[in-house]
Order: sequence, then structure tokens, then C-alpha cells
Amino acid sequence: MTKRIRAKHKIDRRLGENLWGRAKSPLNRRASRPGQHGERRAGKLSDFGQQLRAKQKLKGYYANINERQFNKVYREAARLKGSTSEQLIGLLERRLDAVIYRAKFVPTPFAARQFVSHGHIRVNGRRVTVPSYRVRIDDVIEVKEASRQLVMVLEAVKSPERDVPDYIEADHNKMSAKLLRIPALADVPYQVHMEPNLVVEFYSR
Repeated sequence: MTKRIRAKHKIDRRLGENLWGRAKSPLNRRASRPGQHGERRAGKLSDFGQQLRAKQKLKGYYANINERQFNKVYREAARLKGSTSEQLIGLLERRLDAVIYRAKFVPTPFAARQFVSHGHIRVNGRRVTVPSYRVRIDDVIEVKEASRQLVMVLEAVKSPERDVPDYIEADHNKMSAKLLRIPALADVPYQVHMEPNLVVEFYSR
């Protein structure tokens, strides 16, 4: 878990984008890629390269989901009716750790994963420790009583860096939240441009 948290800035530098819009991203000081050849101008990406990059960005954004888990989400999205790319985003945003992050109970998606796995969250009164747990509309998600005064939680709630999106209803006095609806791509407040259509093309090859 600590390895993932330390690695999040490496993801930023490797992709050349401040994925989460964080003030501490090294890209705010140095916009080059990591390594001794990082200063060199990157060549034009092939179609495959663009698709791979789009997949890496989307995986990285959600606390660097592993390939097996991400592929499983894609396959599920492909089975659902409608646009596969929109269904993919909807499924990712229904992850419990994603909802916790959107509700501003924690500062980063990495912290959200850790917060859930350490047992600080209850869903409909039941303790849930699986970050990938699929939240349903109107599920009641709460920070457990003993965890509501943690410094990380209090700082995240007061942070002006981001707002709670309108598909999440968050009550920071009661430390509870609800998913009001499944968001479309245009509803999700990504700090960088995401291209789930290219992810679909990557897996459809």
C-alpha cells in the first residue's frame, strides 16, 4: 500500500500529466519525463501507443488499478447495453474507493483505497473493507464514528482543491454520502482529458 502511495508521482511523470491536479505533483516544477533521457522530445505516438496511453491514464487515476482487475471491469462494461466507454466510466465511478474520494472524505484515490481497506467505512450500516466494492444508487456510505476526527479526514473535507460532483450527495457533518446516479463521462471531474473510447479500441484489437 505504501509502495502505491509513493509511486503516484512517478505515474504523473511517466505519463507527463498531473492526473489528479495535485499541488505537490513534480510536474508543477519539472515537466519532463523521468530518466536520463527525459528531457528529449517525445516522438509521435502510433495508434496503439495512443490507446495504451489512454488505458494507463485511466488505470493510474483510480489508484493504479492492476491490469487483471481493470480488464475485468472493461469486460463487464462491454456486456452492458449502450456505449462501452460510458459504461466503463460508470463502473469505475461506482467503486467504493472512488465514491469516498469524490465525497471528499480523503485527499487522494490512493488514500481512499487505504481508508476502505483499513475498515473506516460502512455501507448501509455494514463494515466494508473491499475498495472495489460496487456501490449502488442510494446506498448510505458512512465514515465510522471513531474515524471522523482523523486529521486526514478533517483536512480533506475543508480542502478547497476540489468540489463534490453533483452525482454524489455528501453530508460532511454526518460524514455520510450517497450515489445519486451513475455519472456519464462528461459529469466526472477529471483534471486531465480522459479517452475511454481509446481504451475500448485497445481491448477490441
